[in-house]
Amino acid sequence: MKAICFYFQIHQPFRLKNYRFFDIGNDHYYYDDFANDEIITRIAQRSYLPANAMLLDMIKQYGKKFKVAFSISGTALEQLEIYVPEFIESMKELADTGCVEFLSETYAHSLASLEDPDEFVAQVKDHDKKIFQLFGKHPVVFRNTELIYDDDISAMVQNMGFMGVITEGAKHILGWKSPHFVYNCSIAPKLKLLLRDHRLSEDISLRFNNPSWSEIPLFADKYMDWIAKMPEDEQVINIFMELCALGIFQPLSSNILEFFKALPEEAKKRGIIAASAGNHAQGCALSGSRLGVKATIVMPKTTPDIKVDAVRRFGGNVVLFGNSFDEAYAESMRLAKEEGLTLIPPYDDSDVIAGQGTIARELLEQDSRLTHVF
Repeated sequence: MKAICFYFQIHQPFRLKNYRFFDIGNDHYYYDDFANDEIITRIAQRSYLPANAMLLDMIKQYGKKFKVAFSISGTALEQLEIYVPEFIESMKELADTGCVEFLSETYAHSLASLEDPDEFVAQVKDHDKKIFQLFGKHPVVFRNTELIYDDDISAMVQNMGFMGVITEGAKHILGWKSPHFVYNCSIAPKLKLLLRDHRLSEDISLRFNNPSWSEIPLFADKYMDWIAKMPEDEQVINIFMELCALGIFQPLSSNILEFFKALPEEAKKRGIIAASAGNHAQGCALSGSRLGVKATIVMPKTTPDIKVDAVRRFGGNVVLFGNSFDEAYAESMRLAKEEGLTLIPPYDDSDVIAGQGTIARELLEQDSRLTHVF
């Protein structure tokens, strides 16, 4: 069950005006308000506002099944409050859906983590205070400026109480390892590491509208095919980019927003597959039917007709194969790889285990009079 995680970054520095020799001692205001206003307003109109409207529409369409994360520097928030207050209102509307997470970072998008630990901590606290003031959210995951990360930084981040860090899935660091897993920090083992897939991220943010790129045109179905055909055990796909990739790096005329809108539906079309001769088969079939996701269930040929009929009644596409569970499971793995389906294991999966472990609690919440479950 691959989790595709989208995170968007927003940062704008304060521009400084031309400061002449004769201004020394006479003019103590250094900011270029005209440039700050013109640049952030133009970017917001062409990118931030249309992108937020698209994300809100997707959340309304897919509900809790579609979520995104934002990392917005303090300097960007200050300018947006002054020059584009409607963007702040759009972010509040997104925050109120419960489907948007805010990440922590340094207030000024600075390099303080490399040189001044005290300044680093102070900026992170100032940033998080600003996020709570505007959106009522407390960040629990941290991203550093330009995704800079090392063990010393991880120790400071863990000491500030964060649960995770986002960093770059750099090939020269990972070597043979994949960025599609959740890792732990060696000296701060409680801290989770989420690694950016730079290729998939930059296929959208940098190459999407590049006429010399070999994969142009990139459509949502092709993109989801790439993800679906990744090894089954690679379950976490982190796609991180600047929000201005939607509208500035890739102009709206390139249909970049339409591409994004199509991604969830294309993910659903890939469908799921499971191997089972009992309750797991029926549960997957019923859940797929309710979510509008095609569910293929591979069942041994020896499965009783009553169970096969139940899966079909719940909307599952039954494939009868082999004379044992092991043979059916091997076939489900083959089909998953060949057709880009998401394999739902009957027991050997953290989400499945969590679901099974909370069934009793969920049943009791629905009917406290229950005494036995068969």
